[in-house]
Amino acid sequence: MSYEMKPLACDPKSINGMSEKIIVSHYENNYGGAVKRLNAITQKLAELDWASAPVFVVNGLKREELVASNSMILHELFFDSLGASAASADFQAQIEKDFGGMDKWAAQFSAMGKAQGGGSGWVLLAWSRRDNKLINTWAADHTCNLAGATPILALDMYEHSYHMDFGAAAAKYVDAFMNNLNLAAASAKLAHLKGR
Repeated sequence: MSYEMKPLACDPKSINGMSEKIIVSHYENNYGGAVKRLNAITQKLAELDWASAPVFVVNGLKREELVASNSMILHELFFDSLGASAASADFQAQIEKDFGGMDKWAAQFSAMGKAQGGGSGWVLLAWSRRDNKLINTWAADHTCNLAGATPILALDMYEHSYHMDFGAAAAKYVDAFMNNLNLAAASAKLAHLKGR
């Protein structure tokens, strides 16, 4: 299977506080790089002699496949998370139930992003089907998430996502991201996951 880049989900000229240059660079180089890397790994796996391949080769390729796949998927979600829009009433009600309100959710989500400044990883708002609730979760190396949970909003905290515009001031990037949340898209994802 060959993977292709999806079109950029947000308008890079309309994201207040972030330059078009950083969004396009992030899309082309980091997201595009993940797609290219996943295609190369997929090709290597297709050519692999599974019966005789050394275990370190199998482990390495399968680990890298997971990293590249999740990098691709989380970057798609990140770009879909940008573009200021309002949340649905159902989304707001779920946030109220699970976090005590939008302000409390945003404070927690934002604090998690700022805590990763200078490091690397993701902050995800995910729907836990098991617990029937929304959770904020931390993801490192593109591979961590609560088992069975589906991310509906993603904040990329790898330096490539903010350094060009903000340098080491990761907190300012988090603030800009929070001011540009595409809550309509997150609302639609939540409604789909809840079967509505």
